[in-house]
Amino acid sequence: MRCDKCRSSAVIFQQYSGLHLCEQHFVADVEAKAKRAIRTHRWMTKNDHIAVALSGRTDSSALLYFLTMLTSGRPDITLSAITIDEGIKKYSDPARAENIAKSLGVNCVVASFRDEYGAGMDEIAARRKDAGSCSYCGVLRRFLLNRIARKRGVTKLAMGFNLDDEAQSVLLHMLRGETEHFLRPERGVAGTVPQIRPFMYIPEREVGLYASLHLNEFGGGCCPYADNALRADVRTLLNDYTLRHPSTKHSLVKIANRITDTTGAGWAGIRTCERCGEPGSGICQTCRILGEVRGGAT
Repeated sequence: MRCDKCRSSAVIFQQYSGLHLCEQHFVADVEAKAKRAIRTHRWMTKNDHIAVALSGRTDSSALLYFLTMLTSGRPDITLSAITIDEGIKKYSDPARAENIAKSLGVNCVVASFRDEYGAGMDEIAARRKDAGSCSYCGVLRRFLLNRIARKRGVTKLAMGFNLDDEAQSVLLHMLRGETEHFLRPERGVAGTVPQIRPFMYIPEREVGLYASLHLNEFGGGCCPYADNALRADVRTLLNDYTLRHPSTKHSLVKIANRITDTTGAGWAGIRTCERCGEPGSGICQTCRILGEVRGGAT
């Protein structure tokens, strides 16, 4: 097939747009969408210190590359990376993340569940017989990322979430009745470093292609604990439906953007956890999880 813009050989067909794109126009399309997301949400300002949550896998590696290129002419912007070793055998690979950051000239800080919580995810999953391990890992990882970012003076924490991730999250929150999620202000709350998601309008397969065109090394594959999560069912449901209705994921994200109260009105906010002092109401999720895993009171 030929590119619909220049008639060169196409590298991808976008079903939702009906366009065949060559490498040059595909890359331009991806980067334009990411830049538009940053402008729309005002995710980059003068003197920002942006840290990418770098796993060393496709999405976060592609995001680090993109932000490195985007900020190369901005001496007022500091870019770094934070890597969390969750302790998942044959999946967690902090050395790969460090190598990617090094190849792009970006400083990378590495932390681990074992050092922070006294156990890696494999041990936590074994104690819980794998039940709910995916959601546990997410909570513990977000907690540690925020703590490190805040201590290092990071002003924005860049997450590699793509359109598929965003659409899945929207549907998950709706299925769980978590309406409070849509009331959270984008600017963040006291004690939390605001998160930015430049790839939120770009499909997963396009982020993967973008990564393969620009990086020699990045990991792939699915976490061994992801299959037991509700998100896995939602992912299958959305992918099947999107085959028949290509704009479905875009529509879900659009709906969420429209109903989110970006001013924070109606949002009660996050108080301080009674145990750890981190942002949280009463006893935070992280402390409840660690109490359960360690066999203590929740």
